[in-house]
Amino acid sequence: MEEIYHRFCELVAFFVIYIQEAHPTDGWQVDSNIQEGVLYRQHQTFEEREEVAQACSVDLHMPMPVLIEDIDNAIDEAYGAAPERLYLVGTDGRVAYHGG
Repeated sequence: MEEIYHRFCELVAFFVIYIQEAHPTDGWQVDSNIQEGVLYRQHQTFEEREEVAQACSVDLHMPMPVLIEDIDNAIDEAYGAAPERLYLVGTDGRVAYHGG
């Protein structure tokens, strides 16, 4: 994704939308998260989600702007965002492509 971003960032607006934790410590945890120290509980407030999103953005060296989903998880529910999805939205606001 980073290569595509750098190649087309002058032509296309890219955003990462940070959603709820897929593998929180107070839910379904996976071994790779434990080994890599990616240990976050499910966010209870927007401020908690914002803090974790910022940490992930820095730790993963994300070049793209990160938007943070509100705590109601409406984006995740509407678009089936977990674990990750790619959406291309046209200038008319309609989804031109979705994958993942």
